Amino acid sequence: NLHVCHLKRPSGTVDGGVILTFKDKYKNLSLCEPACKINESFSILFFLNHMFLKKYIHFFGCHVSSYLICGTHDAFIGVNIGSDISDLPSPTEIVALLKAQSIQHVRLYDTDRSLLLALANTGIRVTVSVPNDQLLGIGQSNATAANWVTRNVIAHVPATNITAICVGSEVLTTLPNAAPILVSAINFIHSALVAANLDQQIKVSSPHSSSIILDSFPPSQAYFNRTWNPVMVPLLKFLQSTGSYLMLNVYPYYDYQQSNGAIPLDYALFRPLPPNKEAVDSNTLLHYTNVFDAVVDAAYFAMLDLNFTNIPILVTESGWPSKGDASEPDANIDNANTYNSNLIRHVLNNTGTPKHPGIAVNTYIYELYNEDLRSGPVSEKNWGLFYANGEPVYTLHLTGAGIIFANDTTNQTFCVTKSNADPKMLQAALDWACGPGKVDCSPLLQGQPCYEPDNVVGHSTYAFNAYYQKMDKSPGSCDFKGVATITTTDPSHGSCIFPGSHGRKGTRTNGTSLAPSNSTSSGCLSQYYYNGGSFTSKLILVVLLLCAGVMPVQPGIWSYTPNQSTSETTYYVDNMFQGT
Repeated sequence: NLHVCHLKRPSGTVDGGVILTFKDKYKNLSLCEPACKINESFSILFFLNHMFLKKYIHFFGCHVSSYLICGTHDAFIGVNIGSDISDLPSPTEIVALLKAQSIQHVRLYDTDRSLLLALANTGIRVTVSVPNDQLLGIGQSNATAANWVTRNVIAHVPATNITAICVGSEVLTTLPNAAPILVSAINFIHSALVAANLDQQIKVSSPHSSSIILDSFPPSQAYFNRTWNPVMVPLLKFLQSTGSYLMLNVYPYYDYQQSNGAIPLDYALFRPLPPNKEAVDSNTLLHYTNVFDAVVDAAYFAMLDLNFTNIPILVTESGWPSKGDASEPDANIDNANTYNSNLIRHVLNNTGTPKHPGIAVNTYIYELYNEDLRSGPVSEKNWGLFYANGEPVYTLHLTGAGIIFANDTTNQTFCVTKSNADPKMLQAALDWACGPGKVDCSPLLQGQPCYEPDNVVGHSTYAFNAYYQKMDKSPGSCDFKGVATITTTDPSHGSCIFPGSHGRKGTRTNGTSLAPSNSTSSGCLSQYYYNGGSFTSKLILVVLLLCAGVMPVQPGIWSYTPNQSTSETTYYVDNMFQGT
């Protein structure tokens, strides 16, 4: 997201906090130097030129007297996670899906404790929310706000990577009676973070509907509804002074629906337009090829109308419904796929907007799951990328994006663990797959790409799928006594690429096992037990050491099973084999 030169405290005190944090791949650095004044003998540009090759740069101890949008790091796409679902997946299942799809940024509409615990130690960046029904109490009492932060934030960090707090949601348009206390609530939450020394890593803001922007086209003439100036002016001052961002919900679907034909569907869906069909701002002569950019730039210009020029925008919601009723014919799978695929590509390409090209507009897609319990028209229940059972509503076409979500997997199937499988049966099936089933389970060893998540569900999913692919997806090869099922969702995550994924080519080893194409060795499992020569001697030595207790086997590795010497031996034999 957009980074700024942060003011640590009005007094300039440091108390060990990070004053400046920059990520790699900054752009337009020369634009940062004039306005970011540091009370040191060198400029910010000099500092970056000498240090920017490091992935993270922490500079302690300087006092920063002004703020400025200083560039971008790699843009990100996140997802919103709602819970109005009749068959809500467990927190473990939710996190497994996030990992499988390499989703690194999520926004929650509350502070569900079990989900925050499940997100611990995953590295996933989490935005939590103060629900609207709690806003009044927090906005009227500093103590209430401090208690909320203690229970819902401090209790979870740093294990859970909470990076932002949304105070309310679309308060000005959905709960206008609470508008007078919105900024107070934000300030109280922020004060509690300051007291806990968390204000540098956790930003505070409040998502707004784009409908608070009037005369939004051309964008250069846009302004915030004057009714809300008593709220927007102090809010923008707060965002500027704390280095936070304006949170905005952007829904081209609704703009298109309400335009009575004035907005072409292709313009709403990011589809390519001929130059003579592009919208042109007559005041700036900027060309707009999609509704999304026009709305974001309208927000930039609306802030400029109130004399704020250096506050970045974070799109907290955007998406397209995959199903609608008779009055919503354009809420369909094809349009939803087109919009979200194009949105993801647009954001991750660091395209920016016509007003701020190259400045990332980080965006959270609405939403992860279809929420079947939501009220309203059919479309309200069908914004999700996935059904509650984890099956994709549609397959995003993202070849070339390569950041989140599996690429087009129309012709791919995988074998994964059932969500309700008995752990003991899973362990038995895992042992069989990695033993008699002759699956190469070496990627599951500690330090290898698929070791995480370190649990029987994660490891068995890899092993089951490897066996399924090894058997050419033959009928019955994805059952494992009822604890496995077939899916079209690629379970690969991070550097752990599952056999059968289009993300890499698999190679057959002796016609029996799949190994990563970038691997130069095979895992040593039961099929190697009968090799002759010095290997047998080493095996005997390993067994003797195990029996003597010299080489203790620890829980948390794929081969560990209580009182199961075969699995324990296999683990150490494999380690020894890799060194031969």
